[in-house]
Amino acid sequence: MMQPLLRSQLKTVTFAFIAFFIAVVLLMYPEQAFRSSIRGLSIWWDVVFPALLPFFITAEMMMGFGVVHFMGVLLEPLMRPLFRVPGAGGFVMAVGLISGNPMGAKLTSRLREQGLISREEGERLVSFTSTAGPLFIFGAVAVGFFESTSVGIILALAHYLGAFAVGFLMRFHEPKAPPSKPPVKKTGFILLRALRAMHRARLQDGRTLGQLIGQAVTSAVQTLLLIGGFIMMFSVLTHLVNYVGITTLFNRGIAHVLEFFSFPASLSEAITAGIFEITLGSQLASAASPAIPLMFKLTIVSLVIGFNGLSIHAQVASMISRTDIRYAPYFVARLLHALISSALTVLLYPLLQKHLHHMPAAVSVFHPLQTPLWTGLEWTSITILVLSCIFILCERMRHRSVS
Repeated sequence: MMQPLLRSQLKTVTFAFIAFFIAVVLLMYPEQAFRSSIRGLSIWWDVVFPALLPFFITAEMMMGFGVVHFMGVLLEPLMRPLFRVPGAGGFVMAVGLISGNPMGAKLTSRLREQGLISREEGERLVSFTSTAGPLFIFGAVAVGFFESTSVGIILALAHYLGAFAVGFLMRFHEPKAPPSKPPVKKTGFILLRALRAMHRARLQDGRTLGQLIGQAVTSAVQTLLLIGGFIMMFSVLTHLVNYVGITTLFNRGIAHVLEFFSFPASLSEAITAGIFEITLGSQLASAASPAIPLMFKLTIVSLVIGFNGLSIHAQVASMISRTDIRYAPYFVARLLHALISSALTVLLYPLLQKHLHHMPAAVSVFHPLQTPLWTGLEWTSITILVLSCIFILCERMRHRSVS
């Protein structure tokens, strides 16, 4: 077994060599580096920044208002038996599934910093809440690349079912680790108990509305600047590595693996690009030869989206570095998610192929989504908001009468 000192020295030399190699390539190809950097900046400014900023600010405000504790009480009976994480993880799961990467990692780190989850629970939680958002799957991939919302249904089902499967499998991660302290069991209606927990958390936070909004905006912008830096850096690395021909060897190895599973070898370039950045990998898979069956293309896209790409990996590693949550379990979970979601795509495509052809090829982004499920979610959200306001008003009137 390698000694710790030798292992540390080898890691230092490896990282130093990689950094030196990147610097040399940047000096040799400054024009290509500049163009790819502009491309990454455009993706961040035109897509990522406006899409994620509202979610980041809203999530910070909800944490300050005690919504985490509200959902912790409500989802405790579900999250702990299924995923071995506290009910507060339900808040991370909900926001992460809606907004996409890297929100799951950011909120998991916040819960760990606040002591609401243990290290092992944080590792389980970040493994299945760091997913691609529906805006990316339906907007960028389905409509933007494949020009059809139909394929987005297959990709979304495979991706999110795969995420839940990974979450269930990761419940066996560190089986002997002690769980975090569950909330004290109290009698009474669970919704009222959740509202009380939310109200207590808001009072303990103590920040005024102005302070909360200001700090939420500051934190969101700082996080998005970090994300923008990673996107630009990996945009440059992906282009330069491909430009100097380093990816040729990887393409050949991946092509042999694809041929073993009876997949077209020409899709190896999409996988190689997707290892670095999921947007580029998905675009190359969709632009492959029309002779390649759609099922093969969607399977590769599911594989790429499930893995998340090294750009997202770097963002997640940066966010969890403020805590003691380890990166290795997240990496293993991404490999599991990639394999599971791609296998689910192969299974779902023949089942849904007949029904998807009857759906419209594309839907305007301004078209209202009025399905029974969405309408039910709207009314549920409004009901919870009204009940919360009524409860807070009653609590204030009770405190005033007592004083």
